[in-house]
Amino acid sequence: MASAVQKSALLLCGDYMEAYETIVPLYVLQSFGVSVHCVSPNRTAGDRCVMSAHDFLGLELYTELVVDQLTLNANFDDVTPENYDVIVIPGGRFTELLSADEKCVDLVARFAESKKLIFTSCHSQVMLMAAGILAGGVKCTAFESIKPLIELSGGEWWQQPGIQSMFEITDCVKDGNFVSMVGWPTLGHGIKVLLESLGAKVSSLKKNPASVLFLIGDYVEDYGINVPFRALQALGCKVDAVTPNKKKGEVCATAVYDLEEGRQIPAEKRGHNFFVTTSWDDICVDDYDCVVVPGGRSPELLVMNEKAVALVKKFAEKDKVFAAIGQGKLLLAATGVLKGKRCASGKGMKVMVKVAGGEAVMGKGCVTDGKLVTAASATDLPAFLSDLSTALGLTVMF
Repeated sequence: MASAVQKSALLLCGDYMEAYETIVPLYVLQSFGVSVHCVSPNRTAGDRCVMSAHDFLGLELYTELVVDQLTLNANFDDVTPENYDVIVIPGGRFTELLSADEKCVDLVARFAESKKLIFTSCHSQVMLMAAGILAGGVKCTAFESIKPLIELSGGEWWQQPGIQSMFEITDCVKDGNFVSMVGWPTLGHGIKVLLESLGAKVSSLKKNPASVLFLIGDYVEDYGINVPFRALQALGCKVDAVTPNKKKGEVCATAVYDLEEGRQIPAEKRGHNFFVTTSWDDICVDDYDCVVVPGGRSPELLVMNEKAVALVKKFAEKDKVFAAIGQGKLLLAATGVLKGKRCASGKGMKVMVKVAGGEAVMGKGCVTDGKLVTAASATDLPAFLSDLSTALGLTVMF
């Protein structure tokens, strides 16, 4: 989406940064034309940082799962705060290391002195403490274990009223040029505040907000569900996620795919849990403008479920917008949606698209053909988000 003003963001990275809190802002900002430089101290463009998933898996505290890696695209030593509109600092254990790095602390302080936007999440508020930014009563939130440190640093702790669990939290807090979140459960609202703070204007061709249904199951691709789900929330859309055999509030396991050195195909690793937002029996096709089928292995489960296949066919009968990422095209193939259509495809989906009567477009990350939007893989999500927003009649301008 072309904008009148070019915006630039700096993403401060390090080993064991929280994957969800890294990938969602990265891909969403890129999808709407924001230039994002990913940097880490003592590393250069082309180096990679390990990412982790933090989630509660039945124990008293969250579990850390090593998932995949992010490739840096800029050099830390070349960074000048004046060249950026925002610095984004994800959560994760890397901030403990960076908070003791004088160059990193000085960088954050310079962003604050320049009145640039600083976006923090979960544990990365420790960078604000290290830079002495919270003194004077700056309102701030974070993962609750950080509360004493915020108050000891002179900040004012903020918590959304009436909350019993962090998974109930939907809000974040902005105080001046500082935006802070509890963690990834609040990314939908957090990204909305981030875009608004950068001057984004969202317009729609429709009178009412677009409504989007995500069709998922266990081992849905982590970024394939979380990135578009949170992005569309931020744009004001009504979004739901449903699966045939689970009810609202139950979770689906997600998977992350990491191409390790020397391997022919990516390794599958357990990602975050994703909460189903509505029960199957409550779904009415007429309530939605679009159905999205993310990738991962969940499409294999869905294609064997008669209810899921029948639901997609109902969307086809109503001439709705369809979207699929990676292996998500399997379910659309089984329902005839791909016939005669051009589809973005990697090597693994080429034969499937062909036998379904579609044309596999190789080498192009995202393809729109009429009311069908497809992405070859999760790495193509920025282009996918841009095209899907357009298909839903949404425009984002800075």
